[in-house]
Amino acid sequence: MAKTIHSDRHRKLRALLVAERKAHGLTQIQVAERLGKPPSYVAKVELGERRLDVLEYLDLAKAIGFDPYALMANVEDE
Repeated sequence: MAKTIHSDRHRKLRALLVAERKAHGLTQIQVAERLGKPPSYVAKVELGERRLDVLEYLDLAKAIGFDPYALMANVEDE
């Protein structure tokens, strides 16, 4: 299995992350502030320029306010 940020599953994950952020009424800047990171961090994740590790994903979920396990199940639903 290729490790790439350009796979269909990674695109789906990014789309779900953006949808969750918007559903919670948050901007990229607000999420970045909650994470203590620059806004470019969130932008790069959402644009697929940066790959998240598991712990970063969990931190992002907490910052936005969604269930990381439920969202991940949606990534696997095909």
